[in-house]
Amino acid sequence: MINGHHVVVLGAGYTGMFAAIRLAHRTRRAGVRITLVNPSARFVERLRMHQIAAGQKLADHRIPDLLAGTGVTFVQGTAAAIDPEARRVTVDGAAAPLAYDTLVYAVGSATDTAKVPGADTHAYTLNGPERAGRFAERLARLAGTGGGAVAVCGGGLTGIEAATEIAEAHPGLNVTLVSAEEPGSMMGDKARAYLHRALHRLGITLETGVRVAKVMPGAIELADGRRIRSDLCLWTAGVKVPPLAADAGIATDDHGLILTDATLRSVSHPEIHAVGDAAAVRLAYGQLHGSCQSGLPTAQYTADTIARLLRGKSVKPFRFGYFHQPVSLGRRDAVIQFTRADFTPVGMRLTGRGAVWYKELVSGSPLMTYRYSKRMNVTTVVSKGGRATRTSAA
Repeated sequence: MINGHHVVVLGAGYTGMFAAIRLAHRTRRAGVRITLVNPSARFVERLRMHQIAAGQKLADHRIPDLLAGTGVTFVQGTAAAIDPEARRVTVDGAAAPLAYDTLVYAVGSATDTAKVPGADTHAYTLNGPERAGRFAERLARLAGTGGGAVAVCGGGLTGIEAATEIAEAHPGLNVTLVSAEEPGSMMGDKARAYLHRALHRLGITLETGVRVAKVMPGAIELADGRRIRSDLCLWTAGVKVPPLAADAGIATDDHGLILTDATLRSVSHPEIHAVGDAAAVRLAYGQLHGSCQSGLPTAQYTADTIARLLRGKSVKPFRFGYFHQPVSLGRRDAVIQFTRADFTPVGMRLTGRGAVWYKELVSGSPLMTYRYSKRMNVTTVVSKGGRATRTSAA
C-alpha cells in the first residue's frame, strides 16, 4: 500500500538532497511521506570547500529553503543508530525514533585523519564549511605575517584544487603539495602536463612518491625521514564513512560501505537503498568512487526505483559511465579531462577560460538540479557507459 508509506533519507548532501526532492516529485500524488535527516540546516557544497579554505565567502544555502514546496519534512539531528529489524532510526535530539518503511542511506564520507599520527590534532580538513572556515582564518593570519609555509597533504583532485586556490589567493606563502602519487596521474599526458605547468606557475612545491609519516606542530615528517616546514597543514588524503550501517548489522565492505545489489539496495536488508559515498556500487568496470559525478545518478536512480517499486513495477539494474575529470586550478584556470565510462582518459581535454566556465557550471549544477526537480524529472545521467556497464562486476 503506497498511502502512508514513510521514506526516511539519512544525509542531506548532494545525493540525499536530490533523492528526497526527486522522490517527492515522483510520488506527489501517492500519499508517500518523506523525512530528510541531517546534522546541520546548512546545505554543504562540498565541491567548493577549497574556496572557503582559501578565504572566499560562499552563499549560505539552507536545507529548509531548498525543500520548500516539496512536502519533505526536515529533521535536524545526527542519526545515532539504525534498528533494521524494527525499521527505526534513532536521531540525537529527537523526541522518539523515526520509523521507516524504506530507508535511503546517504550519510556520505569525510576525510580520514586517523591513520597518520598527529593528523587529527595538528592538521585541518575540508570536512564542512566550519572546519574549512577555521583553516581560512589561520591562513589569513599566517599570510598577514608576510610569509609562511603551508603543506597540503594528498594529491588527489581535492588536494590539487586546495593547493592551487591557496597559492593563488596568498602568493606570499610557500605552498607544498605532498602526494604518494603524481598529481593528475589519472589524466592523459597533455592534461597532466597542463596541470603541472599551472602548479609551477603558482609556485607550488611538489613532493611526490612519498607518504606523510607524522604531522607535528610546525612541520610534517615524511616516510623517508625528511621534515618539511609546515606552519599550517591541510589534510585531504583518505576518506572514511560513519560506522552507522556496520554497527547496525547491515552488510558492509571492509570500509563500512553498504554492499548493494544491481538496484542499489542493501544485499542484507532490501528495504534500505544506499547512494553516494557510503554505498559500495559495483559495475562491470569496477567500483564507483565517491564523487558528485557518480553520486547524483545514484540518487536519481534510487528515487525512481522507490517510486516504481511502490507502484508494483519492475526496475532495471543501475548503469552509469564517467565522462569527465574537472579540476579547478584557482579562480582563473582549470583543466577538464574527458574520459571513457571507466574513468580512463581519452584524447579530448579543455583548458583555460573555457575550462573555468565548464568547472563553474559543474560546481553549480546540483543546486540548479534541485530547483528544477521540484517541478520536473531532471536527468543527471550523461552516460550509462554503453557496453562497459551492461554486465555486473563479480
